[in-house]
Amino acid sequence: MPLCFAIVLAFLLLPVNKWLVKKGLPQVPAMIVSIMAAVLLIAAIVYFLSMQLAQFTEDLPKIRRNLDRHIYTVQQWIRENFNITRKEQQEAIESASQDMKTTGPGMLGTTFITAASVLILMFLLPIYTFLILYYRELIRKFLISIFADKHRTSVEEVLSESRVIIQSYMVGLLIEMAIVAALNATGFLFIGIEYAIFLAVLAAILNMIPYVGMLVAGVICMLITLANTNNISEIIWVAVALTIVQFIDNNILMPYVVSSKVKINALVSIIGVLVGGALAGVSGMFLSIPGIAIMKAVFDRVDGLQPWGMILGDDKTLAKPTIAQRLRRKVKK
Repeated sequence: MPLCFAIVLAFLLLPVNKWLVKKGLPQVPAMIVSIMAAVLLIAAIVYFLSMQLAQFTEDLPKIRRNLDRHIYTVQQWIRENFNITRKEQQEAIESASQDMKTTGPGMLGTTFITAASVLILMFLLPIYTFLILYYRELIRKFLISIFADKHRTSVEEVLSESRVIIQSYMVGLLIEMAIVAALNATGFLFIGIEYAIFLAVLAAILNMIPYVGMLVAGVICMLITLANTNNISEIIWVAVALTIVQFIDNNILMPYVVSSKVKINALVSIIGVLVGGALAGVSGMFLSIPGIAIMKAVFDRVDGLQPWGMILGDDKTLAKPTIAQRLRRKVKK
């Protein structure tokens, strides 16, 4: 995963690196400056979220009281509608708590491994990115050289299109994240909920995971709002605001800002996100869309694989056969 993210980041920083070189900065310092700028941007976002989490932690006693009140209301509703006493409900909760204690050490170990993986990723990512930028011409020549000369044009087209796909997708994704964060913040501040900016930024970051991210963000935002208020109408308004932002995102931002260069149909995108999540978790979900787009660029240029490129695309009309394909069919007949 560090290597995959480094490839994406290298493609994203390539225009910045070229711009710095044109301004007179030597190649290696330009790479270092562009990578440091990206690291500082990521660090600023992490610092903001950590400060908001610290403030959230300070309000835990109030959140605990609100949660207890909501739990009592839910228990009353269950008792009235399902004839399950509060004592029976409490016993079920205590049983679940015992199961959590049993699996707690394993969960703690998994959390530790995940935290260590994140630290390794943050350490290796700048190094990998610098080396990929530094040896990019060597890597390009290698990829062209391992294929026969007759395929040189197709290989160069795939490499060029892959660069455009990744750059366009990532830049569009960052623009989309900024707009979604601004829309979420406007809606949450208008409603007047606690941690409006924090929830807006968190929802925008989660929205970078296609299809799944916004659903998770909506659940988290409503749960945090539920824990900080006694007014159910605020939770309803949060759901309404997120639905409106999601509608704008799906019908305006995603088609025109993000997906203009990534021509993948929705069915393949959803399947790709689920498969990416099964293979590599959140990282796989995030990288699935550009990965499928690059696969389509390859399939479209390899004889015998064009149908696979067609099924990945979003053009519902069947493409007309090329002159070369028609000639082959006549020869076979």
